[in-house]
Amino acid sequence: MGIELELHSGRPRKGPSRTTLLRGSYAHGNALARALSALDRHGPGKLGWVDPYGDTMFNEQEAEVARQEVAVLVRNCSDEGQRAALLDLGVLLEACAATPGSYLWFMGD
Repeated sequence: MGIELELHSGRPRKGPSRTTLLRGSYAHGNALARALSALDRHGPGKLGWVDPYGDTMFNEQEAEVARQEVAVLVRNCSDEGQRAALLDLGVLLEACAATPGSYLWFMGD
């Protein structure tokens, strides 16, 4: 189980056309899935909604909310692999929040 991340300038579409891709993160998939799997899907916040087995997309407003959640998770994280994954997620969420019309795509497997 892993989650890869891609930041897109507009709503991404599956398939060979990747014209909206701005940046991707593929190195921390398993650690990110482990870090997010502990979150309650029915609790407050956005990151609990990330599906580790499917696709989830956040627009820039959702990314702003999730960015604040990541800061708390990083402070409470003792696993270095998960910490690195969360820091990378935080950078992409910040970029998404600052880019109107963008989406952060969580690609689970």
